[in-house]
Amino acid sequence: MLAPDWAVPGHVRAVQTLKGESVPAQLPAQPCWLQQVHGYEVVRPQAGEQGLVGDAAVARQSGIVLAVRTADCMPVLFADMGGSVIGVAHAGWRGLAAGVLEATVDAMAVSPGQVTAWLGPAIGWEAFEIGPEVREALLVDDPGAGAHFRAGMGDRWHADLVGLARRRLTAIGLTAIHGGFWCTASEPSRFCSYRRGDETARMATLVWMEAVPRQ
Repeated sequence: MLAPDWAVPGHVRAVQTLKGESVPAQLPAQPCWLQQVHGYEVVRPQAGEQGLVGDAAVARQSGIVLAVRTADCMPVLFADMGGSVIGVAHAGWRGLAAGVLEATVDAMAVSPGQVTAWLGPAIGWEAFEIGPEVREALLVDDPGAGAHFRAGMGDRWHADLVGLARRRLTAIGLTAIHGGFWCTASEPSRFCSYRRGDETARMATLVWMEAVPRQ
């Protein structure tokens, strides 16, 4: 498993499973699995609640395990620096274009400058080939994002999903953005990749808060 390396208070816990791994057995509650639809809806589950439709979730209570599943799309974790609210988002190109990252930070209801983010394993730009319609969808609200695309063969493009995510988070005021180092398509022994042929296998990204003892 990967332990996210990000600057958060000690009671904020997170883990990223790798290919073939199950979620940890020692969790404070069952993960709140979402019905992911590649959109931007942010939900607020109760402990163990299942099947809410959305691609992001936030929580302010301890003991609620937020979770997303991915296999090329980017999982993104969030926490405020005071450790009062956490979030997680499932961000493929559709989610990025729809504004799922911005919607998650907005739902946290704290200053974006106080939010830390961690970008998990996602498909790298060399493997992420897209058509012109996808590029246009990602540029429509931000023409300056063109630097995150490289021309491929014919009308194809390669998109820098990590760079696009960082750009969007920076634009809304985040300064503490970690991770983003792994390409799911290029490390078949470690990561699931839909484009590489893992049609059903998924990795899990989990975040929760432990109860803080009263002084």
